[in-house]
Amino acid sequence: MKKLHIAVLMGGWSAEREVSLTSGNGVADALESRGHQVTRIDMDRNLAQVIAGVRPDVVFNALHGTPGEDGTVQGMLDLMQVPYTHSGLETSVVAIDKELTKKVLVPAGIRMPDGKIVESESLYRGDPMARPYVLKPVNEGSSVGVAIVTDSGNYGNPIGRDVKGPWQEFDHLLAEPFIKGHELTVAVLGNEALAVTELKPTQGFYDYDAKYTDGLTTHVCPAQIPDTVRDAAMTMALKAHQVLGCKGTSRSDFRWDDEMGVEGLYLLEVNTQPGMTPLSLVPEQAKYRGISYADLVERIVAEALGISP
Repeated sequence: MKKLHIAVLMGGWSAEREVSLTSGNGVADALESRGHQVTRIDMDRNLAQVIAGVRPDVVFNALHGTPGEDGTVQGMLDLMQVPYTHSGLETSVVAIDKELTKKVLVPAGIRMPDGKIVESESLYRGDPMARPYVLKPVNEGSSVGVAIVTDSGNYGNPIGRDVKGPWQEFDHLLAEPFIKGHELTVAVLGNEALAVTELKPTQGFYDYDAKYTDGLTTHVCPAQIPDTVRDAAMTMALKAHQVLGCKGTSRSDFRWDDEMGVEGLYLLEVNTQPGMTPLSLVPEQAKYRGISYADLVERIVAEALGISP
């Protein structure tokens, strides 16, 4: 790849700010190691003015959450005619919204859990479905604000108004049946599914802390699962990537009930801007496939520019 001036966009003000800073600095270091000129940008409200002053060849979008992953920044960069990595405006708007994602992927034949949007206030009067079930924000990533409501949990029945949970932070939540079994994830790079990783939290479930705290989750890559389930997960992840129109890289998260075989595999969500931290899953799967971190980053940049790395 020819040497480029690349602005790495990171930080921002979402709940995932610190993770984004770690991702962005890792990306910037890798690009500098390959001889590229890198400008690191911690996003603030003057982003358009900053990018206009920097005048990069391309922006590497290492933001997580809103407004960097929901189409807002993508639309701004489109208007400025500045190339950028990862998915475009339309894909970002749909994929950040778990309910919209279902409406696109389920008709395409991708198995996802049934679910419905509920008002948080209604949870204090009764459950929206039989326990156990999962409550999650409609448009947050990285398992921010996810709660599993069980008969034996500490949330109360009905959920207590003063009990800490996502119902205190969000007016509406997505309720889905809890799928027992294994936590699986598949990264897609370009038009290829890389591998299946099983995530085994040392305690509780795979929430935000388990994702980004060293030692709280064991990654098994490749996952020790039947070939039929591995192939199905990789096929579903690639199809979701293509149906949504993802670019660069994406990561699809699954639950698998091993008592049901392949029919127990459900796609939960698609992350259009997966983390690039030392604990992140896309770099880990790329390494398993023989792709170094720096090569991974350059391949993502190359796709954004429509060139061969």
